[in-house]
Parts: sequence; C-alpha cells; structure tokens
Amino acid sequence: MTSKPSVTGGACIIASVCVGAGMLGLPSAGAGAWTSWSSLAIILTMIIMTVSGWMLLEAFKPYELTASFNSVTKDLLGHKINIFNNLTVYFVGGILLYAYITSSGLILSGLLGINSQFASVLFVLVFSCFVWHSTRAVDRISVVLIAFMVLSFVFGVSGLAANIDATMLFHSLTEELGQAPYALAMLPVALTSFGYHHSVASMRAYYGEEQKAKQAILGGTLIALALYLLWLLSIFGNLPRNAFGPIIAKGGDVDVLLGALASVIESKRVSNAINLFSMAAILSSFIGVGLGVFDYLADLFKFDNSRGGRAKSWAVTFLPPLVLSLLFPFGFLVAIGYAGAVATLWTCIIPPLLAWKVRKAAPAGSAGFRAPGGILMIGLVILFGVLTAAFHLLNMAGLLPVYTG
Repeated sequence: MTSKPSVTGGACIIASVCVGAGMLGLPSAGAGAWTSWSSLAIILTMIIMTVSGWMLLEAFKPYELTASFNSVTKDLLGHKINIFNNLTVYFVGGILLYAYITSSGLILSGLLGINSQFASVLFVLVFSCFVWHSTRAVDRISVVLIAFMVLSFVFGVSGLAANIDATMLFHSLTEELGQAPYALAMLPVALTSFGYHHSVASMRAYYGEEQKAKQAILGGTLIALALYLLWLLSIFGNLPRNAFGPIIAKGGDVDVLLGALASVIESKRVSNAINLFSMAAILSSFIGVGLGVFDYLADLFKFDNSRGGRAKSWAVTFLPPLVLSLLFPFGFLVAIGYAGAVATLWTCIIPPLLAWKVRKAAPAGSAGFRAPGGILMIGLVILFGVLTAAFHLLNMAGLLPVYTG
C-alpha cells in the first residue's frame, strides 16, 4: 500500500513557490513603513492570500481532480473573463521575467566587470536553455538551486541576525505613527511574494481531497511568512533606515541593496552568502516562471514539442522581456509593483467570485470543504485586491507618500 503524501511535503512545495526573488524587493518596499508597519502589511497579505487560495480550492470542489484554474474559471465566469484572467497571468509572468533579467544583469555586471546589458543577454542565453531543453532539466536544476538557496539563506541570515541592532528596528511612537502611510505602497510587492494560486489545483490533485490541500496551503504561507519576517528583521537590524534612500532612488535594484549591505557587514563570508542567495533566488524564480510562461504560450500558439516548436516557444517567452529589459531598464521594485497590482485579479478577485458562484449553485445544506468567513470574507478579499491595485496606481501618480531617505 502506497503511503499518502504528507501535509509537510505539500507545505514545502507551496513555500518554495512563494519564496523567490520577490522577497528581495521587500526591504526596499518596506523601508518607509519600517519594521512594525512592514510586518503588519506582510501578515495581513499572508492572511488574505491564504483565504483566497482556500476560496479557489472550494471552487474546484464540484470538479474532477484534473480540473485546472483555467477550465474552472471558463466554466463558472465565462470565456471572456477567462481570456482576460489568462492575459493577466501572462502579463505577471512576463513582467517578472523582465525584472529578473534586469537584476541579474546588474548583479553579474558587478561580479564579472562586464556591461550590464551584455550580462543580461548572457544570463538569458545560458539559463533559458534549461527551459528550452525540457521540464525534466528544469526539475533537476531547480532542486540544486533550492538546496543552494536554503544553505546560503541560513548561513547569510544567521550571520545578519547575529549582528542585529535592536535599537534600529523600532522608533519612538510619534515616528512609528508617521511611518504608517508608507505601508500602503508596499502591499503590491507583498502580494507578489504570496503568489502560489496557480499551484492550488496541483495541491488538490496531489492529495485527492480539499482538507489536506487546505492545510498544506496554510503551512506553506506560514513558512513563507516566517522567512520574510526573519529576512526583514535581519536587513532592518543591520542597515539604517536612511541608507535606503540611494537604493530607492535606483528603483530598489537588488545590486544596490547588496552593495549597501556589504558596506555594513564586517564578515566577507556572510556578505558572499547573501549575494549567492540573491543570485540563486533570482535564477530559481527566472527558471520557474519561465517554464510556466513557456508552457502557457506553447499551448496558446499550438507550438509542438519538437526542437523547432520549442525554439518558437522559447523565442516568444524570453525575447520580449529581454528586449524590454535592454531598452527600458526600470528598477526591480517598479516591475515587482506592476506584477503585484495586476496579480490582484487572479489572486484576490477571481477566487472569491468563483467561490461565490459555486455556493450559489450548491444545494442548501450541502456538505464538503468551504472557505471560512461567508459572504463577508468574500467581500473583504475582493476589497483587499481592489485597494492593493488602487494603491499601486496612486503611487504611480505620485498621490501616495514615498520614502526617499
């Protein structure tokens, strides 16, 4: 008799989907709000994103275990809304690839002493080959990168944590109250760091039921939350708040953050571990997101799985974000913010609408899995999504307070 998959294993899958290069933007995004308000923003986002994942899980309940996010959305909300939803999924994937390509170019430029644009091209040509080759190749390199990320994160963050200056983490009550408005602009970046919703259908199929999948989702988002809070405390406890001015001026670029950290970390080994973690996080996310976009576009354009077909899928997946990166190298934080604002549709708006439709169609008193909170929670999740997108637009228009150091 085969053993049933553990909740711990599923939680680790969800955590690994969440934790990636997006977390590198959290310190710069939260510099204005600083420790207290940044932590609250991340905790609130984690709660809402967990509940919205459960709502998506509830929407799958009447369907076969093979049902996908795409097929359920099409069936419950119609073809047009499904197309729009799929386009936003593609946009988020594309803008994330753009952010990773730009950041990797800047980091490699500093490490190798070469032109950042040439470094970006080199990065794409070398590492997108894993995606072009096969999903199996992605699987193998991902295992290596995750192990590498864990080791470098543990070593680097433990080194940072050992040197935390507690007086830097919290300020006077007056200062803390003045920092609250800066948390609004952080929400789109925080939301991107909990984007696991495309994996909900896989979790349900993995367990063959909703209850264990629910527990795995909660476990995964709690692991991600713990890592994000530890990361923020370690950065904010070592780098003074006013040191973030030059980083934010450069668009929150990861290479500038790493340079600022290197100047305050006495241990070269800790500094190297943080640099290696950052590069592994970007590379792991680049390959993971790249595979998702690759498969999506291959299906959309009906490219076959031959070498020629995969070459076409590679071209439409990686060339547009690479060209945009070379022509318009916006900051990492700007790109992540765009991704978060658009991702609100398929993380905070579509899932509660799907749950609402399923509840309307279900007979009174029907049993089975149901996300908590009733109609009030459905409204709150949608409101959070709408407000998060609105905060990003207001921030772009210069109508939200922006911390400049």
